Amino acid sequence: MVTEDSSHEVWLRQARSYLRNADPVLARLIDDRPDFDLAQARLDNPFGLVLPTDLFGALLFQITGQQLSIPATRRTLARIEALFGGHLPSATELLGADPAKLRAAGLSWRKTSTLRDLAGRLSDGRLDPTVLSSLPDDELVAELIAISGIGPWTVQGALLLLGREDVVVPGDLRVRKAVQAAYRLDHLPTQQEVLAIADKWRPYRSLATSYLFSATFAQTKTPPAVSGSLADPPAEGRVGAG
Repeated sequence: MVTEDSSHEVWLRQARSYLRNADPVLARLIDDRPDFDLAQARLDNPFGLVLPTDLFGALLFQITGQQLSIPATRRTLARIEALFGGHLPSATELLGADPAKLRAAGLSWRKTSTLRDLAGRLSDGRLDPTVLSSLPDDELVAELIAISGIGPWTVQGALLLLGREDVVVPGDLRVRKAVQAAYRLDHLPTQQEVLAIADKWRPYRSLATSYLFSATFAQTKTPPAVSGSLADPPAEGRVGAG
C-alpha cells in the first residue's frame, strides 16, 4: 500500500538525485547530510518554535520577522503566542485582540496594521484562503503584495513554510550569505545572482534552500545564540515593506 510517508520518501529521493546531478555544490551538501529530513528540519529550526502550517500563520510569522534578527523574532512570536493561550492566532482571533496588546508584545504599529488589514481581508471574504492556496506561486505573490507592508520576501518565506516545492527567497540576507559560503564566493551575491544559481535547482528550489539553511544553521548551532552575521534582517526589509 502506498502511504503518504512512502510517497514523500520517493519524492525526496528523486529530488536529491536531481539536485546532485544538477549542482556539484548541492551534491556535497546532500552527501554531508544523508539523513536530512524536511519534517525534522521544521521541528529543529533556529526559531525554536512550532512552525505554522496555515497561510495566515505563515504570513504572520514572516511579517513579525521583517527587519528583525532570529532571536528577536523568536521572542516576539513567543510573546504573541502567550497572548493567545500558547498558539499563534487565527485571522479572527487577531482581529479580536486589542492592537495595543499586540504592540506591547513587540509588533510595531506598522506590522500590527498590516496584520489587521490581512486578517480583515481573509475574514470578510475579500481574500479566500482556499482560492489563494490553489494559486501558483507567482500569482499568490502578486495577490498578496498588493497589501501594504507585504512584499515578495514575506510571501516567498511563507510559501517555504507551507511546503511549496519550488520556492527561493533571493531577498533574504541569510540565503545570500548561505549561497556565498556554500559556493565560496568572494562577495555577497545579489538577488539576481542567487536567482541565476538557483535556476538549475528547478523544480526543487525549496529543498535546495532548506539544505543551505541546514548547513548554515549547523555551523551556528552553538550557545548562546545565532551569530550576528546570520541574524541580520533581510535585505528587502531594510529598503521597504517586506
